[in-house]
Amino acid sequence: MSAYRFCRTDDIGLLVDALNRCWAPYFPEEPPTDAAAFKRSIRDLQVWCSSCMVAFAGADPIGVLIGAKRPSGTLIHRIAVHPDHVRQGHGGHLLTSLSSKLAILGPPRIVAEVPETCAAALGLFAASGYVEEAVLTDYVLEGDAEFARQERAPLGKAHDANRMVIPVTIDDLVANGLLGGPQPQVCWERSVDTLTARKAEIDGVAIAADERIEAYILYIKDTAELLAVQALVEGGDSHLTRLMSELRSRGLKAVQFAKVHPSEVSSPVLQALGFRSAARYRLCATMARAG
Repeated sequence: MSAYRFCRTDDIGLLVDALNRCWAPYFPEEPPTDAAAFKRSIRDLQVWCSSCMVAFAGADPIGVLIGAKRPSGTLIHRIAVHPDHVRQGHGGHLLTSLSSKLAILGPPRIVAEVPETCAAALGLFAASGYVEEAVLTDYVLEGDAEFARQERAPLGKAHDANRMVIPVTIDDLVANGLLGGPQPQVCWERSVDTLTARKAEIDGVAIAADERIEAYILYIKDTAELLAVQALVEGGDSHLTRLMSELRSRGLKAVQFAKVHPSEVSSPVLQALGFRSAARYRLCATMARAG
């Protein structure tokens, strides 16, 4: 007999166990989940235990859904059924149960960012009424990219008569009104909410004119991970080339930029900077429905 239940804040241990039993078999290259990693997902992604579910066969977890919630909607961050229990309706029941709850409590929008290689997951979401809205693309930059051969001025030196390359922080961008207002659509993991939660880990560089910031890049040096790439003025693509050269000078020679939405930065711009496309994801969405 199968049973299902939503979780509470004191169920982190159960959710960690369920992820390691149900999610990990499909992604053996990922490290096992532990309580510390799960708590980071609460901080960074706004995972809510009350939006998470576990399916049981007896006392054993056989399915898990991890939901992250913001005012804009809920993200299905993880959903998995143990390999011994697939094709028995557990995944669909987890999605339907969460949808029914959100139809009452909100927010009504539900999204998922599904790897293109996960055909079974794509089929599950399609069967549950999710509609594809966009394709998100991972981009990677190798160490011998073209931008590395361009002339570079030291940090803080004039880029031209009126522009400087300067360090920038999340707080600097907020103070200049560049975060928090209307933003390009981005993946959940690089939203303003996540950037703000991770601001102590994030570095940045910017092109600044006398009165404004004209372009910026946010990144995490230890993981060579780009979090935001923004040109804020017409013709600002050359600024991005300049900033990427600055990052190379700081030792970031192999860079990853994950789940880029097509409206965020265009593929031709990223290719001109030396990036190549890698994995792709389907951004799927639905509205919560009762019953």
